[in-house]
Amino acid sequence: MSDATARENRPARVRVLVYSSNAETRAQVRSAVGTRPDPALGEIDYVDVATAAVVIEHLDAGGVDLAILDGESSPVGGLGLAKQLKDEIDPCPPVLVLIGRPDDRWLADWSRAEAAVPHPLDPIRLGRAVVDLLSQHSVRVDAPVSRSR
Repeated sequence: MSDATARENRPARVRVLVYSSNAETRAQVRSAVGTRPDPALGEIDYVDVATAAVVIEHLDAGGVDLAILDGESSPVGGLGLAKQLKDEIDPCPPVLVLIGRPDDRWLADWSRAEAAVPHPLDPIRLGRAVVDLLSQHSVRVDAPVSRSR
């Protein structure tokens, strides 16, 4: 197989933005999900972000396939930020919010996030949610990917 053919057959990379004011939370997300949570998805490239302004810059620029936002971040929480992104970014990638407790699910619904996972993070639950969102939004190796951002 030639180098060009190998490059063509290589799965697409998936870009996942992880926002939290807590570096440990960002590391927990990366560790829980890993770089290849499903063979049908491309390898994940993570973009670690600690401030809301930088999240908005990245999503405005496009090229982010999934945003994971920590609802416990401060001074700007991920739930309010998710709502702002859904209101202001078009098209907005799917958003998964990390919530403080399962009872905060209603806040995740209000924020218009597509999924929510409570703290403490369960790697299986988080990984499944990430795979489901990326799969539902056509970021699969075997599906055509539309990038009109």
